[in-house]
Amino acid sequence: MKCPFCANIEDKVVDSRISSEGETIRRRRECLKCQRRFTTYEYIEKTNLMIIKKDGRREPFDRNKILAGFLRACEKRPVSMETIEEVVDSIERSLQKNYDKEVVSSDIGELVMDHLHGIDEVAYVRFASVYRQFKDINQFLGELKDLLNKKEGVGDVGKRKA
Repeated sequence: MKCPFCANIEDKVVDSRISSEGETIRRRRECLKCQRRFTTYEYIEKTNLMIIKKDGRREPFDRNKILAGFLRACEKRPVSMETIEEVVDSIERSLQKNYDKEVVSSDIGELVMDHLHGIDEVAYVRFASVYRQFKDINQFLGELKDLLNKKEGVGDVGKRKA
């Protein structure tokens, strides 16, 4: 590592710490020539995911688009910004972990729907209505019925164990 003060390339690491998220390492270094200390950060290099859209176009992954979708779906709902940020972070980590270079946009939409289903059912239905592009009220009602069936199914499982 090149010293920012004297440009010497020899140093020693005095202290290393992992960030609270575990995604960076902070290192305190001391130059062996001028004895001045400086800090460096190491990050895992993330590959840029490409999103394959429905029409076949490819565009770079943009975390802000997922965040914007969550914000629209959760507008005027009792969902904290902290919860939204955590879920978007989780989705981004999942995409980085499970996909090498490309991901189909529908996979991202399904991930968002899965997370919204567990957070707020109204936000889930709002997102589903845009994502699934309901053409009429019957498609909308079908999604509501599926949501109710899933909810009742979870309730039934709990009743059997009791």
